[in-house]
This record gives sequence, structure tokens and C-alpha cells, in this order.
Amino acid sequence: MNVAIVGGGDGCRMLLEFVDKHSFREITLHVVAVADERDDAPGLLMAKKKGLFVTADYNDFFDRDDIDLIIELTGNQDTYYDILGKKKKTVRAIDRKTAMIFWEFTLASRIEQQTKRELQETKAVYNVTFSIYDAIVNELIHDDVLVISANYRVIDINNALLNKLGLTREEAIGQHCYEITHKRSTPCSGVDHPCPLQEVLKTGKPFQASHVHLDKGNKELLFSISCYPLIDNGEVIGMIEMARDITKDLEFQKVVMQQDKMASIGRLAAGVAHEINNPLTTILTSAMLVQEDTEPDDPNYSEMQTIANEALRCRKIVSSLLDFARQTKPTKKLGGVNDVIKECIILTRKQAAFNDVIVEENLAEDLPPVYMDKDQIEQALINLTLNAIEATAPGGKVSIDSQFNSETESVEITVSDTGKGISEGDMNRIFDPFFTTSESGTGLGLAITHGIIEQHGGTIDVESKLGQGTSFTIRLPLDNGEDDDH
Repeated sequence: MNVAIVGGGDGCRMLLEFVDKHSFREITLHVVAVADERDDAPGLLMAKKKGLFVTADYNDFFDRDDIDLIIELTGNQDTYYDILGKKKKTVRAIDRKTAMIFWEFTLASRIEQQTKRELQETKAVYNVTFSIYDAIVNELIHDDVLVISANYRVIDINNALLNKLGLTREEAIGQHCYEITHKRSTPCSGVDHPCPLQEVLKTGKPFQASHVHLDKGNKELLFSISCYPLIDNGEVIGMIEMARDITKDLEFQKVVMQQDKMASIGRLAAGVAHEINNPLTTILTSAMLVQEDTEPDDPNYSEMQTIANEALRCRKIVSSLLDFARQTKPTKKLGGVNDVIKECIILTRKQAAFNDVIVEENLAEDLPPVYMDKDQIEQALINLTLNAIEATAPGGKVSIDSQFNSETESVEITVSDTGKGISEGDMNRIFDPFFTTSESGTGLGLAITHGIIEQHGGTIDVESKLGQGTSFTIRLPLDNGEDDDH
């Protein structure tokens, strides 16, 4: 494995000395390059004497093809993130302020202790210097690491993955890898979920894939997986699996794409609405004037009424377009969520009574106040409540609940109904502008609601089953800004 070091200080010098003094059996470490802006850095000077490639700019590393691992020893997180953004996909990068401790461990005793305690199935992993292995796996690498034997048994696991799975080392060692990461009883399979171990055993080469893992709460997380074979006497006896959680990265990309899409649609909606509004006013006024001069029993009277009704319906759509387009920054003040919920129920109770739907409230007492734009949050709740009433058959029920979530430090508002539910195919589209399953809807209510909650720094989630109803949960963080009057 060829290593490039960023930071030529004493830590670099010590690492160069350590590599020189120790020989590696299965995985050989070669330091091939050192970068430091200081000409007199001790590690840089030693690298020059050894004839290694040295540079003042670590960006020179990214054009080289002979580097497998970049170790960032300056302790500067900005430098580390810059390296992560520029390095080739095939190159790994590690960073840790305490990186220098790994070669200070007692080499012989650590290998002996670890071999006696954990290595019964394979010798190859622990032929690597255990001090370096332990420090890299548990201290320097932020990814999840599994060492797996050829029969799918977990030989070793790093602390990062143990914490995510909620397991102790004793509980994980000896288990099948697919049992602890996928909660299944058979190895992974299929085109969309290939088994990395099978691929490594078959080819003897590194393998990369994407997998869905389950955390300790059975929540699905998307991981990018890189696997490297463990070879003993020319035979692949297992692999090292390094997995990085890319769930938040993908969610962030989706949020950015959604924001861009909403902004573009908003600008389009505003332009269209303003252009249509004036002709609509003319049509509506003309129809009403002609109707006034027409006898009620004249056939044209009902035609004029139809024109007026349709013009009013178009005006409603235009009004929704303008509401969607001019989503403004909320004017937040400290207020009580329960007061907003009660006012929402008052404003929607006539519609509920007309549809023969009961609206219940279950409000937690002593909720902490939230910085919010009262009018905007009320608009969002009214949208959700009216949708719930419309989706519920006569005799059904709509519930509005509130509670404080201590884990997320947020106030939760849940609007649930006993209605027809939302199909799985529609779930990913319900917040898209103009998407609606209602004959009278414009498809903008949920898009506006989503925008309001997002501008408050909150989230809105939906759960639904066909025939069993739907629940929308809004989470408003306590620390989401200051009172705009201050």
C-alpha cells in the first residue's frame, strides 16, 4: 500500500522511522510522498534524504496514480475536507488529531494479545502490525470497518460500527456479517444487492458496491462499500469491508434539487398567474354583466353562470399560484404551538361538520414555546387539516396532536385521519407542485406547506396505508432563530 503524507512535522518523521524499522508480512506499507509548506519541516527533510517525492502543495498528489492512501497529519479539518473533495475515488483518506499515537503502542504485545483474543479463523489480518491496524481501524478511519472470514463470520469490527449497531464486540464477533448489518438469515444476493464477499472470493480483487444497512432502530441507511481481499499463501481467506454512510449526502442532494425545482416553479407560477389574472377579471365581469341583462329563463342565463363559475375556479387556481410563488421568509416570534392548533380547529370546524367528520385534539401540556411565524404555521396546519377532512369519509375522525420530543429538541404536531390513505406510488410525489388526487384541488397546498416548514428549519414527514388513513408529522426545532423584533 503506497502512502502519501500531508504535514511534514515530527509526526511524519516518527511515522517514516516506524515504517523503516518494521517489516510487514501481508500488507506492505510504502511512504512515497510528503507535502508541507515549510522547507525545514523535519519529516520533509527526512523524506528528501530518503529520495521520496516532496512538495509544498499537497494538490500535487491528486494527479499521481501510485497513491493508495493519504494520511492528513496537520490536524486541520479544512485541509482534510479539501483532500476528501479532490482525491480520486480509488484513494482512501484518513485524518485524526491523535494519529501519532498508533505507532507508540507496543508492537509485539498488541499483536500477541489480539491474536490470542480474537484471531482464531485467520492469521492474515494480524500479520499486519497490530498497532497500525488498531489505530487506523478504530482511531483514524471514520468509516465502518468489518473483517470477515470466507464463511461470512465477523472476525473483527471497529468501534464506529459497533456504536451504530448498538452491539458490544463480544456480541458481534463470530456472527454472520449479514445477520448484524442486514438483519437477515441468508447472505446478500441479487443485482441490486450483491454480496461483496462472494465477489472478492470469486475474483480475488477489491470490490465496490452500495448496500442498504439497518441501524439499531431498524432504520434504513444507504452505504457505499469498498472491500479488499485478505490473502494467505496465495488464497483469499476473507476480506476487509469499509462502509461509509452516504444517506445524509443523498438527502442533502435531494433537498438542494427540490429547492431549485421549487424556486424555478415559483418564478414560473408568478409570471403565469399575473398574466392570466387580468383576462380572467375581464371574462368574469363580462359574464356577470351579460347575466344581469338576461332573464333567468333565457338559456343564455345558465351559460353565463357556467362561465362565471369556471372563471371563479380559475381565479382560485391563480390565487393558489400566487401564494405558492410568493413564499416569503417567515417573521418569527416566540409563541405557543397549541394556541395555533386551537385556532386552526376553530377555522376548519364548519368544513368538518359539513363533511360529517369529527376533529379531535390531543395537546400536550407545558409545551416549550417555539420561534415561528404564527400566520404561516397556521396556514400550513389548515392545509393539512382540510386535506385530512376531505380524505375522510362521513363518520370518520381527524386528530391533531402535539408533543415535545426531547431527543430532537423539537415540538411535534401530528395531523392524522382515518381516511382512504395514500398509495405507495404517490407517496414520493405528494409535495410536488400541482400534484393532486383531488378533483377540486390545485396540487399546491402541500407544496406550500412543505416550503413553510422548511423555512422554519423544521421537517414534515408522512406515513400512510391504503384504507387505514394518513398521518403528517411536523417537527419545529426550539432553536431555529431569534425573535425578529429583537
